[in-house]
Amino acid sequence: MTSKIYISKVESINDGDDKTAAANVENIISLRHPKSDASASYAFKNGLLQELHWFKQSYGSWFLGDYVCEDGSLYISTPVDPIFILLPIFADARMKRGTDLGVFRQLDEILYIEGYPGYRRLMSMAEDSMHLVCEVKEVGSSKFFRLDDSKVLSWLCCKVVHLKASLAKLDKNYAIQDERETLKEIVSILGEYLKDEPWLTLLCSHLKLNWQEALQNTPRNEKEPGFLEDTPMPSRPLSGKVDTAKKKSSNAKQTKKLKAETDSQNIKNMFQRVTRRRS
Repeated sequence: MTSKIYISKVESINDGDDKTAAANVENIISLRHPKSDASASYAFKNGLLQELHWFKQSYGSWFLGDYVCEDGSLYISTPVDPIFILLPIFADARMKRGTDLGVFRQLDEILYIEGYPGYRRLMSMAEDSMHLVCEVKEVGSSKFFRLDDSKVLSWLCCKVVHLKASLAKLDKNYAIQDERETLKEIVSILGEYLKDEPWLTLLCSHLKLNWQEALQNTPRNEKEPGFLEDTPMPSRPLSGKVDTAKKKSSNAKQTKKLKAETDSQNIKNMFQRVTRRRS
């Protein structure tokens, strides 16, 4: 059996559960990525939804006590707001046409997505969270939901405020940076989870930002040059970018490159925050 390194946020621990590993495997679900609609893997347990990331360098292994794990990859799961994941599903479900606001539908209808049974696992989570961005009508014991653009905009504005405060705490340079530039970076961050139309356009219009200028740093594709392809989950090399178009260099350069790739690295380097590019 091949061992793998997996780091996850634990919301609560059940001391009587001796099948933790099996439970974790059972709660890996496939959902559509909210930006690209491509299939992506998420961990769902104890009401907490986390997105999975897979990092792997060209060469590397893990030392686990007296055992060497040849697979040097690292799996990390980080909490994600379920509204980001459910937003495109609810947008499609209302069947909005032109000025028509669309229809109200029940959750079991909205979350029935062919090929993605994992959405059914999010039923209670959707009921608890989606009222923030939806109109809700109750008929007897049944609830009907319809996405509301004005509520989505209000929710996005709250995200902007929270991100602005968080960035200022993480990096003092944000505190002295021009507010307009900070807002552009925040829109770029949110753009990793939101479609350009209508949400990013709507947000930029509200913030009075140039749409194209604000989105110039937003990832256009899940498989941009920095990602490893043909992997089970989105992945990114931890240092440098993959470049398959390089020409053959001299033997001296090849030796130097080989040495750089095979040198071991401090584990702290794998968790350093990616700093924003300086102009």
